[in-house]
Amino acid sequence: MPNLATTLAEFSITDLRKEFGVTTRTMRHYEEIGLINPSRRGQTRVYSSADRTRLRLILRGKRLGLSLEDSRQIIDMYEPGKTNIEQLNSLIGAIRQQREKLNQQLDDISNLLKDLKKAEADCINALKTNRQN
Repeated sequence: MPNLATTLAEFSITDLRKEFGVTTRTMRHYEEIGLINPSRRGQTRVYSSADRTRLRLILRGKRLGLSLEDSRQIIDMYEPGKTNIEQLNSLIGAIRQQREKLNQQLDDISNLLKDLKKAEADCINALKTNRQN
């Protein structure tokens, strides 16, 4: 049986903003694009435990380099009480894709550093040649 306190937990935008270190604007953006869906009490947004969990997963996806849409698709695959193999396989695929992208960027940076080193050496040699003439 689920813990009643967890099931009924409610959070304000300030609670979540402070907990996760995000701006109010970020929270509202996630709401606008349907990533989180707080209920309302008048003008006040009330976030559930599910919204809090989704926010935590969205921010984790961002840290991993996933787009908001990729995070949404993976999070939306979750089905309580199921093995969620499809969700896990999708996450593994996204992680591998991100790793491949980062490795390519590392290669590009390494090549650029070599080019910069050579360009600098060429400039230093040109200066030496000019001084000797």
